[in-house]
Amino acid sequence: MLHRFREYAALTLILAALIILFGSLSNHFLTVATFSSIANEIPTLALVATGMTLVLITGGIDLSVGSVLALAAAVLGVLLVDWHWPLFFSGLGAIVVGFAVGTFNGFICVKLRVPSFIVTLGTLEMTRGLAYLTTGSQVKYLDGKMDMLARLVPGLPITPAAIMAVLVVIAAQFMISRTVIGRKMIALGTNEVATQLAGISTAPIKMLVFAASGALAGLASLCQTARLGASDPNGNVGLELSAIAAAVIGGTSLSGGKGSVICTFIGVLIIATLEAGLAQVGATEPVKRLVTGTVILLAVVADSLRKTIS
Repeated sequence: MLHRFREYAALTLILAALIILFGSLSNHFLTVATFSSIANEIPTLALVATGMTLVLITGGIDLSVGSVLALAAAVLGVLLVDWHWPLFFSGLGAIVVGFAVGTFNGFICVKLRVPSFIVTLGTLEMTRGLAYLTTGSQVKYLDGKMDMLARLVPGLPITPAAIMAVLVVIAAQFMISRTVIGRKMIALGTNEVATQLAGISTAPIKMLVFAASGALAGLASLCQTARLGASDPNGNVGLELSAIAAAVIGGTSLSGGKGSVICTFIGVLIIATLEAGLAQVGATEPVKRLVTGTVILLAVVADSLRKTIS
């Protein structure tokens, strides 16, 4: 418990330091508008990073989430605009598509024993191609049909999408830290052979985390399309890297067995604050990519040092 508290405190201090830094560099950073903008831009990454954390804890990786989100958004656009389905069933369809791709990833990894890196690298390309085919490589404009998720809640500076993302993060953290399946996930990531020798079947756990990652990417597509007002099959390229970065910044081990969804969420906040702050101080796109990449690299080095010391 003390170790976990120290992790929360360290990440919170980093986030606070960034806020103070950019607040001193820009007169407009420490405003309600800025923090509202940050809060309402993170739901997509927060949901995808939550799924990524679950996969990473078990020792796997999911490189397909950005393309899965694009495919789910494409399906959502077609169902809403072309087929005129009700919003509820269209949104459910997008989540089911994400769940199906995640289940496919888990099935190939478990039944054919192919490393998840290779499997999800393949489905990254497959699902992106399906997204293009679904929409005819065109952006589907939703004519405000998803605005309910992107409008501010009356009296609050946040959207329903942001609230939903926070609730998912809390639920996922509860599963990891307070349930039997969570303990099995950590055991699997720590040592799969020992877990199997202890009589625990690892196949259902792997299937579960990949299916959850896909379903959360599908759910994230609702937040993304609501914010943009359209479904773009070209969107979210590289989102998987941002999700991995958020998880690693939050202390999730790339080799499995260790992770916290709450810490990943703080990692998402750190990335969002960094991007917003750099934009406000007038940093160019190359500089923003350089700084963000450096932060990610430092997080990976810190993860390696933690494992070496322990």
